[in-house]
Amino acid sequence: QVQLVESGGGLVQPGGSSRLSCAASGTIFSITAMGWYRQAPGKQRELVAHITSGGSTDYADSVKGRFTISRDNAKNTVYLQMNSLKPEDTAVYYCNAREINTPTRFLPEVWGQGTLVTVSS
Repeated sequence: QVQLVESGGGLVQPGGSSRLSCAASGTIFSITAMGWYRQAPGKQRELVAHITSGGSTDYADSVKGRFTISRDNAKNTVYLQMNSLKPEDTAVYYCNAREINTPTRFLPEVWGQGTLVTVSS
């Protein structure tokens, strides 16, 4: 069974930085894409950034130039470096993995449990 284990987050001051990590557990042959989504109170979940196994990235306009997504394919881990954080970045951040190949099955999509990032003074 594949699980996504997130770490990082917490309380950050405006203008500060934080780094999220998400590791996929289990025996995995490949993961096509990994990414981060977020959901603020009263709002729908939205894409923050994602990265393919080949390193292609895509970002939400609201985080371009401030957030950087990276990935360690050997460790099946994705990172989100968040700089110049704003109060409007406050949300629960969810890790996502798509098209996961394991020795016994193919998983179209797996979600992490979410980690709260609060940007406040």
